[in-house]
Amino acid sequence: MTKPRHTSADAPIRENPPTSASGERVLSAMSGGVDSSVATLLLLGQGFQVTGVTMKLFDNQLLPEGQESTCCSLDDVEDAKAVCRRLGIPHFTLNFKEKFGACVVDPFCESYLNGETPNPCINCNRYLKLAGLQQRRRELGAAYVATGHYVQRAFDEQTGTWQLLRAADAAKDQSYVLYHLTQDDLAHMLFPLGGLEKRQVRQLAAENDFVNAEKAESQDICFIPDGDYSRFIQRHMPDAARQRGFAPGPIVDETGAARGQHNGLARYTVGQRKGIGIANPVPLYVTGKDVARNQLLVAPRHGLLAQEVRLRDVNVISGDYRPRAFGATVKLSYRQQPVAAVVQLLDNREALVCLENPQVRPAPGQAVVAYNGDAVIGGGTVSA
Repeated sequence: MTKPRHTSADAPIRENPPTSASGERVLSAMSGGVDSSVATLLLLGQGFQVTGVTMKLFDNQLLPEGQESTCCSLDDVEDAKAVCRRLGIPHFTLNFKEKFGACVVDPFCESYLNGETPNPCINCNRYLKLAGLQQRRRELGAAYVATGHYVQRAFDEQTGTWQLLRAADAAKDQSYVLYHLTQDDLAHMLFPLGGLEKRQVRQLAAENDFVNAEKAESQDICFIPDGDYSRFIQRHMPDAARQRGFAPGPIVDETGAARGQHNGLARYTVGQRKGIGIANPVPLYVTGKDVARNQLLVAPRHGLLAQEVRLRDVNVISGDYRPRAFGATVKLSYRQQPVAAVVQLLDNREALVCLENPQVRPAPGQAVVAYNGDAVIGGGTVSA
């Protein structure tokens, strides 16, 4: 084995804040991609005792015939193993298929059939890549789980709590999908890439001759590589799909007038303009779904604007915000720039987000995440 070169000229190898390794054991979650591979490399450079682990999430029978996933494939497992062999560390493949079906795939389908537009990557991070691996960490007596996420963590000495922070590379920041982290999670997490830019990560991978140094990133949902959500749901839950999300029904405009017929509510999402099938002088957008009446609601673009968004299943990472409404910036979607808002935590893990200026309303089932500067306060799921 060729000894790996841990650094490049312009890439720091230390997590921010630095962690004293002293040979502590780390489970490094390895997807087979370049990010998690370089994260593993950096952990070794910090002196950790590292074991690479790759989660097996599903078999090919979950996919339509002739399709292959762009992640979580056998090739990805082999790439992760190849990197571990080069680094001289052990690698294990963990069978999470049952948990993936129960915590990600089934809720994704149910959410669509209930008129929502879910983000399955959030549940995958929440229940598998973090909670599932944290359970294995405890079982194996390791100190940390490490991932290739572009985020940072910091310990606030004044409050005695951990904070989740945006990544140094704003274009790669993934803090939005990790708003569900707890204090215990953060105390046992490492994010080696938080202070790096993507170009530095690829440079390190190339310098160490990793097989995946130029591997393309996956941009789709791993178990729906063709992006055809409705076909997948119909295959995966055929009886429920026939009874609920794919039954035709009326399209109703903002005056209550019927404007046509939809092909099943699960085929549409809030904010959609194309594919509605209605000729109108002013473009019409999907503004909502009345599941009880099986109605698709449409209106001109102004019907999408909202100044309040209600959230459920809210998690606060750090800080005592309950006694009052507090100012924050919020992201209404993964790619959106944060906007100013006032957030009020309510009972039953709900919250009301009052936006400073009206914004295009996020679809039910999506996530809204609140920030205090670069620190993630927390987030929740948009209610219908």
